[in-house]
Amino acid sequence: QYSPDSVAGADGQIDPTEVTFPGCSCRSSSCVAPQCPCLHRGENYSSLGLMLAEQQEQQPFSRPVFECNSLCSCGEGCQNRLVQRGLQLRLQVFRTQRKGWGVRALEPIPRGRFVCEYAGEVLGFAEAQRRSQAQAPQEPNYILAVREHLHDGRVLETFVDPSRVGNVGRFLNHSCEPNLFMVPVRVDSMVPKLALFAATDIAAGEELSYDYSGRFHNLPGASREHKPLEEENSLRKPCYCGSRTCASFLPWDSSLFSTP
Repeated sequence: QYSPDSVAGADGQIDPTEVTFPGCSCRSSSCVAPQCPCLHRGENYSSLGLMLAEQQEQQPFSRPVFECNSLCSCGEGCQNRLVQRGLQLRLQVFRTQRKGWGVRALEPIPRGRFVCEYAGEVLGFAEAQRRSQAQAPQEPNYILAVREHLHDGRVLETFVDPSRVGNVGRFLNHSCEPNLFMVPVRVDSMVPKLALFAATDIAAGEELSYDYSGRFHNLPGASREHKPLEEENSLRKPCYCGSRTCASFLPWDSSLFSTP
């Protein structure tokens, strides 16, 4: 089932459509920092994108991203409403030679431009683990685990599964040298939209990809991917991204498959 936005999972633990943030009372058609409380919470958009890549070279953490929400007084044209507008670009799902389905751009995409959301069912950890363990090794695994590392050591986890309900983001392939990077963006609540932005200028016809492991544009210790034992390599899926830095296998995260 196609859905442009994430929905509550079958376990009913998390409802991404619930509005829990207060709205701003800005009278202008487009909010500006620092007057707008939404923009005051974290990072804001700049020139059709984010300055996150440059910031991470200067400081170990990026500030969170919040958009104006459905309770805000500003209009739909507010510059702080971007990801919530959804897909605005022409993309095409196509059959790749070795990687199954993939997605390519049908128009040039400048660096920093929002491309699409990775939408699906938002699950609690128990249901995400149950679904992961129920899958056969040859089945595709679409469940994405995103971990946000807070400055005080806490880790916020978000599990999105587009296997049954999702959008075009589910067809994006992994690359060890991707042209997209993912940013959790919050609109109505603490449940983030998993937004994908262009990491570089992308030409029309070029396949879109992101790093499933979270290594790209992140600190080395931010990923829970462990170095697998040699015998585990037989269970891993090979990577066909073809980049110079290819790790040979798709990223491996054992947390959803291990039992306490």
